[in-house]
Amino acid sequence: MKTLLTGANGYIGMRLLPNLLEMGHQVVCAVRDANRLSVDAKTRSKIEVVEIDFLEDPKDQSIPKNIDAAYYLIHSMTSSVTDFDEKEAQAAKNFNTLIEGTNCQQVIYLSGIVNDTELSKHLSSRKNVEDILYQGPFHLTVLRAGIIVGSGSSSFEIIRDLCEKLPFMMTPKWVLTKTQPIAIRDVIQFLTQVLGNAETFDQSFDIGGPDVLTYKDMLHGYAKVRGFKNYILTVPVMTPKLSSYWLYFVTSTSYKLAVNLVDSMKMEVVARDNRLQELLGIETHTYEEAIEMAFKKIEQNLVVSSWKDSIASGQIKEDLETYIQVPKYGVLQDKKSVPIADEERVLDNIWRIGGETGWYYGSWLWKFRGFLDKLVGGPGLRRGRTHPYRIYPGDALDFWRVLLADRKNKRLLLFAEMRTPGEAWLEFKIEDGVLYQTATFRPKGLWGRLYWYSVLPFHLFIFGGMIRNIAKFKVKGEG
Repeated sequence: MKTLLTGANGYIGMRLLPNLLEMGHQVVCAVRDANRLSVDAKTRSKIEVVEIDFLEDPKDQSIPKNIDAAYYLIHSMTSSVTDFDEKEAQAAKNFNTLIEGTNCQQVIYLSGIVNDTELSKHLSSRKNVEDILYQGPFHLTVLRAGIIVGSGSSSFEIIRDLCEKLPFMMTPKWVLTKTQPIAIRDVIQFLTQVLGNAETFDQSFDIGGPDVLTYKDMLHGYAKVRGFKNYILTVPVMTPKLSSYWLYFVTSTSYKLAVNLVDSMKMEVVARDNRLQELLGIETHTYEEAIEMAFKKIEQNLVVSSWKDSIASGQIKEDLETYIQVPKYGVLQDKKSVPIADEERVLDNIWRIGGETGWYYGSWLWKFRGFLDKLVGGPGLRRGRTHPYRIYPGDALDFWRVLLADRKNKRLLLFAEMRTPGEAWLEFKIEDGVLYQTATFRPKGLWGRLYWYSVLPFHLFIFGGMIRNIAKFKVKGEG
């Protein structure tokens, strides 16, 4: 079956893609920027890629006519606090228009459980998108899920941060709200088994794991799996704004996502029935099993995707191509080079930069810069990196974004997403036995230039030490 996969670069899309290919389906990946589709060469050879922005005028775009089905996995919650619902509605309308010119018989939409009379803005938007898609010229199958637990999921990473960093927590009263978490493995199973299943056409189903838990139960459950105890005190007064800031500073989430999550966490999210589970014969995993499976993936370096790699988690508002050409004029630069004997070993070091490996020199200065960045609304160092030694264009790398990761030509280009009065690039390149490291800054006005010269003394230490250690260090493990 030829299947369109929208949101192919997203957390769910990246998990779903290999499963669809393994089942023998032809997959057309719809992405805004084909350059940042984070798949290896072998996978790319098996798929078709089309560039479509569902927020743009559908008259200037098209979907391959010969598709049989489509997955609608487009969400905008991380991109805005105020108008994400308008964006999601517009994207759904444009999708319906584009799909009219195809042979598509079924669309599968992953939504959120909506069983409260007063819905949060996030869940209300999900329901509105569902209503819009039901007007499309196809059979719609809607899967409504609650909290999705898996390595790299926003829910898992937030719970992980809270429990690992705070053995004692003073929490808002919304931690007593009930929810029904579901393992990412089960979500993928539901998504694949409804494909082409006529018994699921024109229906909406709730999907959830076997446990109905409060958020407090989930925090305790995580600690139990990890082998330690945590203590949680619920306070009656904590405004949504304070709750959002609490999540933002303690966890790896962005402020925009924190605001929308807090808004949703006040609503009970429990599946009303298990019709689909009975129809498909799926045995779901418990919450604690989902946590255990997530850590197995992490320990084996098998995390396929992370919500933190979303473009919306950073500052870039356009395609990567807009930034990939490093400017030559009106910029300030710090250029360094050092001769090297073993190009492959040094390349391995470059490909491991950031995350757990760090930045090879002045770790406390990098952490302090990340702390300052988070204070002013930037990502800080919270995002880390998804994989310890693989990098793809579009990946988040602490407070940088990967623009180019060309191992063949031995070049890595990063764009800064920390808050600065200008635009910054960091490039590593190996040519003829020499490692070149170039930091480029395009200042915005006088404040940008003052910023550059104020941090110049630190650059002398940090950038100089960084290139020397990259050339010298031997990072253990696979590269």
